[in-house]
Amino acid sequence: MSKPIAIATVCLLAASSAAAPALAQDSAAGAKLYAAHCASCHGPNRAGMGETFPALTDVGKRLDAKKIKERIKTGGGLMPPFGQLTEKDLEDLAVFLKQ
Repeated sequence: MSKPIAIATVCLLAASSAAAPALAQDSAAGAKLYAAHCASCHGPNRAGMGETFPALTDVGKRLDAKKIKERIKTGGGLMPPFGQLTEKDLEDLAVFLKQ
């Protein structure tokens, strides 16, 4: 194996192993944000409450992360906007909801 390829391989392995703990941290932070801001309407287990507050258990199949963050930020229907959340908060919530 040539030296540049070996270096690139090591860098890719290091980056992929570092991403897993970050993703877990984002998900844990997203779970806390969900409990604080979303669970009162969508339920603690994301099952929703009738048609008024839809289930979010499969929202990751219906919406990509960008659309999830946009909906949280701007609201829609009966859902109020959560413009006070930071970009990191929105990202953490999207990671949690896409699980």
